[in-house]
Amino acid sequence: MQSNRIRRVVFFVLGRSVLFAASAGLNLTHAETSGAVIIKDFMFSPMALTIRAGSTVTWKNMDGEPHTVVNDAGMFRSAALDQNDTYQYKFDKPGVYKVFCGIHPNMKETITVQ
Repeated sequence: MQSNRIRRVVFFVLGRSVLFAASAGLNLTHAETSGAVIIKDFMFSPMALTIRAGSTVTWKNMDGEPHTVVNDAGMFRSAALDQNDTYQYKFDKPGVYKVFCGIHPNMKETITVQ
């Protein structure tokens, strides 16, 4: 009787571990073919995005204040985006791209292109 209970506990723990490992692996390797970033409350959301090379990211400003989308390496820079304005950029090469708002430099995000 007790050995059956131990077996059930072991299978339960192992099953949950396998499910957790599988879901963690999917999240780490998941890459979008396109991305959407919302600018709201003086933040980029998401603050980190992983996409495939050749993907286009669209930023949309949902704040009442203007914001810009600027790459710290100077590859791209949007004009000031008013509320509901959008900006798009196509990421052709793999790498890690740091992005910030030129008006509010404390607003930052990272785009990882695989």
